[in-house]
Amino acid sequence: MVAEEQWVISQGLCVRLFAKLPKPAFDFLTFEEAQRLVSAVEPEWIPLVLVRLKTGLRQGELMGPQWTDVDLQRGKLHVRRTLWRGVSGLPKGGRERTVDLPGSALEALRRHRHLRGPYVFCQEDGQPLTDGLMNGPLRRALKLAAICREQSRIGWHDLRHTYGSHLAMRGIPLTVIKELMGHATIDTTERYAHLSPDTRREAVGVLDRPFAPVCDIRATRMEAASNHP
Repeated sequence: MVAEEQWVISQGLCVRLFAKLPKPAFDFLTFEEAQRLVSAVEPEWIPLVLVRLKTGLRQGELMGPQWTDVDLQRGKLHVRRTLWRGVSGLPKGGRERTVDLPGSALEALRRHRHLRGPYVFCQEDGQPLTDGLMNGPLRRALKLAAICREQSRIGWHDLRHTYGSHLAMRGIPLTVIKELMGHATIDTTERYAHLSPDTRREAVGVLDRPFAPVCDIRATRMEAASNHP
């Protein structure tokens, strides 16, 4: 250090560099557990749980949508804000995105339509939901559905992981999952890579299929040219 060399300090600070920590493990519900959860949750909370499972919105994004952000005709939800501890802001990463609503979530939102205020999910007086208010209904539904883990407790964030995991298990490309979940980089999305079917093996498998009939390339080109004026 320059300060040490010029006797400004007697000894330089020893800074230990830490190795990069592995990404933390995550939990998610199986397809069957997700269905049990929806069946067990109290009726007024079904739309919230379904939207979480079927769109993977972050916690603040789940509390932030207003009815003007929901296109019930086209089945789309515009993620324009996040709401956390009463403070509204842009979604994580500073950019808006649009997610498609599958039929189950769309129908639940249509039935959920209310006039209590601008927020889609809110309290009886129209005020936005809070993290504390959301935890109770989820815990009760998990208990009723007999969904538990030995070393941890399923929380709302695990429902977001369920969304990403189910997409990967259905063979959706990681690049698409990245956009749907609003990840800033593909590195975050790669945590779901091990759940994807072996699409590379399936891709190279087409090389062993029977040969396509041999065609006359020259004749094909002449025919195509004759069709143009």
